[in-house]
Amino acid sequence: MTALLDDRPARGTAAPSGAGAPAPAPARPAARRRRGRGLADRALPPTIALLVLLSVWQLASWATPVRDDLFPGPVDVAAVLPRLLSDGTLAAAVGTSLGRGLSGFLIALVVATPAALLLAHTPWLRRAVGPFISALQVLPSVAWVPAAIIVFGLTDATIYAVILLGAIPSIINGLLAGIDLIPAQYRSLSRVLGARRLQHIVLIELPAALPGYAAGLRQGWAFSWRSLMAAELIAVGGSLGLGVGSLLQRGRDLADLPLVILVVLVILAIGAAVELALFAPWERRLLADRGLKRTEDAA
Repeated sequence: MTALLDDRPARGTAAPSGAGAPAPAPARPAARRRRGRGLADRALPPTIALLVLLSVWQLASWATPVRDDLFPGPVDVAAVLPRLLSDGTLAAAVGTSLGRGLSGFLIALVVATPAALLLAHTPWLRRAVGPFISALQVLPSVAWVPAAIIVFGLTDATIYAVILLGAIPSIINGLLAGIDLIPAQYRSLSRVLGARRLQHIVLIELPAALPGYAAGLRQGWAFSWRSLMAAELIAVGGSLGLGVGSLLQRGRDLADLPLVILVVLVILAIGAAVELALFAPWERRLLADRGLKRTEDAA
């Protein structure tokens, strides 16, 4: 014990530099303040814009000389929300649609990624199939719904087929675009270092193509969500569970415009929440790692 005490530096003397020196305390309060200011700067403009839009919408509803059920304002639309929450209809529909959308997107990711890598490393196959993939990307997803109903009937397979046909082309084209932007020196360096093709793909090609891949995934999720809404809106009945799109169809059948507008807002909010919670931070981190910034962050 005495030896241990004798090894400590005397009071008032500077601690020796090296492994035993205490590390300086990180500037956590300043970092937290900067992070808080960044969040406030990103959240304040859309919040103000939302409040302005809601105010204009409500004033226009009050000033329009038509019945409230033909031009409902935010107050009328919000009045429908307690009823949907009390009986659990909205929560069940949102859970069903989110489960379908996320699982369908993950399946599309698993299918599209190796397909894009195969096309990127097989030039003749890309020349043959590439134009059709681009054509599928611009085809409206709702066009697949009638054929899917004929093939699969009113089952979840119909909805998943429409999601996959909508999302897979976007993910493939995004990854291909990212691979096309990789400098040719990367492949030459891999050969010089003796890397095998699989090592080059996993360790060099995919990390270098991440910005384009992230853009493709972002667009793939948007197409997945849109395709899901189109499928649920048309493919109603049978063994299908009630999703948000089916709830939108119910509002149309009942001529309940406040319900329709509320469901549209819910669809918009879910899509925006997934975008802001998952894809936007990931893209921002990828660009920051490469010394880049999005235009909205650089302003």
